[in-house]
Amino acid sequence: MSGHSKWASIKHKKAGTDAKRGKLFSRLSKEITIAAKIGGGDMDMNPRLRSAITAAKAANMPKENIDRATKKGTGELPGVVYEEITYEGYGPGGVGIIIECLSDNRNRATGEVRSTLDRRGGNLASNGAVSWQFNKKGFITIEISATDEDTIFTVVTDAGADDMEINDGFYEITIPVENFEDVKKAIEDAGIETNVCELTMLPSSTVKIEKEKEAAALMRLIDALEDLDDVQNVYANFDMSQELLEKLAEE
Repeated sequence: MSGHSKWASIKHKKAGTDAKRGKLFSRLSKEITIAAKIGGGDMDMNPRLRSAITAAKAANMPKENIDRATKKGTGELPGVVYEEITYEGYGPGGVGIIIECLSDNRNRATGEVRSTLDRRGGNLASNGAVSWQFNKKGFITIEISATDEDTIFTVVTDAGADDMEINDGFYEITIPVENFEDVKKAIEDAGIETNVCELTMLPSSTVKIEKEKEAAALMRLIDALEDLDDVQNVYANFDMSQELLEKLAEE
């Protein structure tokens, strides 16, 4: 799990400071639109939409963008029809990768994902080849300086969290999907600030990556996949040191 949490933290920090902000807004808009299409435009009745809008606000996405994306989903405004597609593959070092897409053109999405994997030392796999190594979970990280261990443990376990660990200066909280909103609200009500707060795919086991060349190739592949217009999320079951991750993130 630690590989996921370290990289997630780095990505969240980068998202607010680099050129990926535009891509982030596009990704969030798509998620809001499809969430509203599937479950309606009322956040109180649609947990997926509530989570998507919360993430958009955390990224400082303008309110008018959020409203427009919601209305496209409910049909109040014309919009593109997106299809949810999930691909599985392998990257350098045999790391398993799950790629979640929202696309209006399945053939384009498949071609771009396949060619990106091929060019960056990976390969596309059949459905089920990788996904069995992952579990859908809520995932929250909180800096240790934000609160004491006894307080946060009580707050999250009472609200329905699965587990809490301490890694590299952060509390890492894993949560069943059905309890995610309750745990998130309990943390907010306690006045504790989160670092990462998301529904994600957590690996049940990880592949240790220690060689810098191999690690750099994996990170380039993940970045290239995330830069594709149709890609929403990329999950990988790797683990590497914090020092190596931060060094690669600066390049």
